[in-house]
Amino acid sequence: MAVGSCDLQEGCLELSGEGEVLEFHIAKEQAGERLDKALSILYGDGQSRSFFQKLTKEGRVQAGGQARKASYRVAFGETVRVEIPKPQEIEILPENIPLDILYEDDDLLVVNKPKGMVVHPSFGHSSGTLVNAVLYHCKDSLSGINGMVRPGIVHRIDMDTTGALIVCKNDCAHLKIAEQIKEHSITRRYLGIVRGIVANDYGTVEGTIGRHPVERKKMAINPPNGKRAVTHYRVMKRFSSHTYMEFELETGRTHQIRVHMASMGHPLLGDSVYGNGKNPWKLQGQTLHAAVIGFAHPSTGEYMEVSAPLPAYFARLLEKPL
Repeated sequence: MAVGSCDLQEGCLELSGEGEVLEFHIAKEQAGERLDKALSILYGDGQSRSFFQKLTKEGRVQAGGQARKASYRVAFGETVRVEIPKPQEIEILPENIPLDILYEDDDLLVVNKPKGMVVHPSFGHSSGTLVNAVLYHCKDSLSGINGMVRPGIVHRIDMDTTGALIVCKNDCAHLKIAEQIKEHSITRRYLGIVRGIVANDYGTVEGTIGRHPVERKKMAINPPNGKRAVTHYRVMKRFSSHTYMEFELETGRTHQIRVHMASMGHPLLGDSVYGNGKNPWKLQGQTLHAAVIGFAHPSTGEYMEVSAPLPAYFARLLEKPL
């Protein structure tokens, strides 16, 4: 196994064919936390506390030079050593999951992803994903550039964000769509409801976005080594305590709209990561919908736009006294 060494909030690591060994130095922000909680927050990559609890039971986690239980409280400056075994190969199986297909041809399809669906398999989500569904629908007709776990996937949206998503059926289409994404030439318009009353009818939020320096599962605005992120917005309707908005992405960073709106003091309604998530409607995650995606078709070169209708829960919300 390769060994990496870093401060815990950095989350750096080195990989080897057998797995990885990480050595972290506990920062002040994590002092006093349970060992499993500190690792789950700061390691990133979507690993849960139960994952690190399993490693502690296997004797793969040391703090201060000794194997520790998951409930051990870490101390400032303490070195934590974690052995991460090589991930097992995941067998991705086709599943007969209904797809809301907005457009389809020999090169690609655009699907209307529902709330709660993960785009591709990952730790804790080995089935029920969009990839499982498109494998069943497309059979062997999917691009292979992103490997066996992400066939056809050229971009993604968050689990609780709904709306239009492109899936590529061959490598040529994948490369051409990916190039447009890289050049920021794809049109992406979202609809969302935010907390509070946004003062200006139109505006732009610009600020680099990168991994949160402490909470590794979150993104942050203007962190060290962040990447340029630009979101244009306009107000669709103001309610008594919320605002219905349209967002157009100039760039496409992870959680971009959610981070930018939270930085303005207007987190998305239902967002429990960048807001408090509290609401009387018992929403599942953020109220955000990828309404329009526009791109040059990979074969014809002609520009086309595909629209995804608002999900029923969102449309009902707009009829309530927000």
